[in-house]
Amino acid sequence: MLILSYIFSVIYWLYFGFLLVVFHVIQIICQYIGGYELRKKSVDLLNFLLLYGLVIVGVRIKFVGFENLPQDCPLIITSNHQSTFDIPPIVWGFRKHHPKFVSKKELGKGIPSISYNLRHSGSALIDRKNPRQAMMEIARLGQHIEKENYSASIFPEGTRSKSGTLKKFQHAGIAALVKKAPSAKVVPLVIDGNSTLTKHGDFPLNFGTKLTFTALPAIDPQEKDVKKIASEVENLIKHNLNQA
Repeated sequence: MLILSYIFSVIYWLYFGFLLVVFHVIQIICQYIGGYELRKKSVDLLNFLLLYGLVIVGVRIKFVGFENLPQDCPLIITSNHQSTFDIPPIVWGFRKHHPKFVSKKELGKGIPSISYNLRHSGSALIDRKNPRQAMMEIARLGQHIEKENYSASIFPEGTRSKSGTLKKFQHAGIAALVKKAPSAKVVPLVIDGNSTLTKHGDFPLNFGTKLTFTALPAIDPQEKDVKKIASEVENLIKHNLNQA
């Protein structure tokens, strides 16, 4: 199986790099011709291809609960963080909700397609060494999703858990989003399998991994303590991952 992982990982990463370069150009053209809406369609397609292209390494993909997402309000997508492969299923699964990301500022430059999208989509690029700047960016994102009825994706662990074991959730980012997007609902998202996919690192990808992305019932955060909401979401995700 490890031999298959090496062979097909080479093919997938060539495919991955090709898509990023090609869609970088496509995004620029779409932005120029049709603005945000047309560029977003190109980003949705890119992430669909990145995600389902993982069949090259024998991956099986399942989405659960997305048919029950609220349709009439902004969403605060609150999920565990296992690898860089967490992003495509969020973009694709929540595509009707225009997901924006809370991301470290370093990702805002130097990466074809990804950096361009982060800079032009309204996502929050935060300096993790500057808490004030980070909170201001997250607050700006909260205002943006409230105004446009979009969604914001945040990883309260703060960094990836390579083992898949859930880390302690921090509540500050969720609180800033809730404050600036008072009509938003919090959607716990369970990412299961991406840590197994990358258990050897980014190369080779683990052949035959099963990936499951589960959107749990939305939580109305109004008149609730945000620390308790963060703890509730953490416990729900732990339970779903059988880590409780």
